[in-house]
Amino acid sequence: MPTFDLQTAEVLVFTFKEGALAAMAHDLKLRFRRGTITVDGAQVRATVEAASLAVVCPRKAGQDAPGVLPELLYGEIEKNAAKDVLEVSRFPEVRFESTAVDAGTVRGRLTLHGVTREIAAARTDDATSSLARFELDQRDFGITPYKAMLGTLKVKPKLEITVRLPRLS
Repeated sequence: MPTFDLQTAEVLVFTFKEGALAAMAHDLKLRFRRGTITVDGAQVRATVEAASLAVVCPRKAGQDAPGVLPELLYGEIEKNAAKDVLEVSRFPEVRFESTAVDAGTVRGRLTLHGVTREIAAARTDDATSSLARFELDQRDFGITPYKAMLGTLKVKPKLEITVRLPRLS
């Protein structure tokens, strides 16, 4: 039963900006740094530390755009995500357990922010890895999307999550 840490596998979160001041903001690529993913046949279980969410880079027009946002702001973004959005002191883990896995889909139960919901992902495989791409609405998990500057700058409720695992032989 292979178990991957988040140095071998990756769990990425993509956020998207909106609001009157969206032109001044950035979409973001974030990554959970600590957790494990276990694969046992068609059963997949993942547990990640919510407080390990870190900024990888800003994004522009759907592409990574390192250098567009000063890295010294990354810590502030991470602090806001941990404290105000994920509330990691109350909800320290994010968990997923699959209910069905086939060649093109992964389905399962995601527990985020203390709420469990059924979610589904498109799955694609290549020669070296398997990728699952989930879309979710933060509000479905009791999360109020981040906003600043009296709501003129905010994160859209819908996020994209990708999970990449090394391809099993």
